[in-house]
Amino acid sequence: MSTFKRWSNSDVGHSFTHSPTALVAAVIALICVIGAVFAPWIAPHNPFDLATLELSNARLPPAWSEEGSRNFLLGTDDQGRDILSAIMYGARISLAVGLASVVLSVVVGVAFGLLAGFIGGWIDAVLMRLCDVMLSFPAILVALLIAGVGRALFPNAQDTVAFGVLIISISLTGWVQYARTVRGSTLVERNKEYVQAARVTGVAPLRIMRSHVLPNVMGPVMVLATIQVATAIITEATLSFLGVGAPPTSPSLGTLIRVGNDYLFSGEWWITIFPGLMLVLIALSVNLLGDWLRDALNPRLR
Repeated sequence: MSTFKRWSNSDVGHSFTHSPTALVAAVIALICVIGAVFAPWIAPHNPFDLATLELSNARLPPAWSEEGSRNFLLGTDDQGRDILSAIMYGARISLAVGLASVVLSVVVGVAFGLLAGFIGGWIDAVLMRLCDVMLSFPAILVALLIAGVGRALFPNAQDTVAFGVLIISISLTGWVQYARTVRGSTLVERNKEYVQAARVTGVAPLRIMRSHVLPNVMGPVMVLATIQVATAIITEATLSFLGVGAPPTSPSLGTLIRVGNDYLFSGEWWITIFPGLMLVLIALSVNLLGDWLRDALNPRLR
């Protein structure tokens, strides 16, 4: 309790508790995460258990419609899967891929940014030119290319390999923003007195970067990572919608939207609308939290 009190009395905690937008966004994000993480225990059905699926239940409207069933609150898809349960399970895939790709991007981007900003020289020149090259290509195009090539090289790959290729394809361009952000902050920090004092006392450069510079450049990285989670989730959904994302055996929100899109104009709107709404809620709540965190960590706005 004392830890929570200290956090609530801090500048960031005070900003959070007095921001209605941040509170609402946090509640929505928490509900979505809980529904996704605990889907095997709280979902009404297991939408991927073929033994429980019945084609007679296919394309049932939501429960409040005249032809709806109380057993399927948000209706069913073309295979008789419960939409609500499919959304929960699909959100697990989207969140897992989004978070994993952001973590990988942060690790690679922060490491390259520290090296480029602290050491400088030809290392800085090479890494920054590499960033310029990566920024010259649209992120979704690069992810689409890598994901497509990965599926072609491993056509019979298991879900673990397929998800690994998907995470790498999203992270391939995501690390660039972290590298440039950390490099700019490191260029400022490396000339400060505490870094110069560490150098004079004989501290190794790697230890200076890890123990002294890194903690002081993580503020912008945290803000950027929060916002990039939503971008990574949308990128994954886009790739899955195009058919090169999550494997069909483990469909994500993008896959569910793609399946429902075939029935959108035939009257079965719920098959694609509800997964799309879930995707919008996750992305919007995470973006709002990122905007709040950016303002909370900005000393000029305190």
